Amino acid sequence: MSIVLIGYRGSGKTTVGRLLCGFVDTDEQIIRRAGKSIKAIFADHGEITFRDFETEVVREVAALANHVIALGGGALGRTENLAAISAQKHHLIHLSCEPHELLRRIESDPATVEARPALTRLGGGIEEIQRILGEREPIWRKAMSAEVDVTRLSPPAVVEAIMKLI
Repeated sequence: MSIVLIGYRGSGKTTVGRLLCGFVDTDEQIIRRAGKSIKAIFADHGEITFRDFETEVVREVAALANHVIALGGGALGRTENLAAISAQKHHLIHLSCEPHELLRRIESDPATVEARPALTRLGGGIEEIQRILGEREPIWRKAMSAEVDVTRLSPPAVVEAIMKLI
């Protein structure tokens, strides 16, 4: 059984995951496979191609035991991805965060601008975050085993909270 971190970009899935043993980031796996950034995949081939890469990777990582897996924020939006993860009885930990803090984190990370596409025509600001959270949070909440509000927590404090949950 693995720990699967779910949540919006900027919630700390990768940062926290790297502090735990056996970490796998599905976005990093997709980038390696495609040989380009997620933003470039979206620009060159569109979201459907990105989601197809993502589904391949999710199927593979779902079979891993004793790992910490960070899923891209939209991964559970595809039923086959949710089914692959759910079938393994992993601990799904939702890293929730207030929208304004997510925006602050995203804007303070120079790699996000270069590597991540806007998710809507709203261009990546607070309105986009609120809209996407409105779409994805019901899916995350239905799938999650537990939730950690990371809005005011440091990465080591998030790790501590996760360890207490499992």
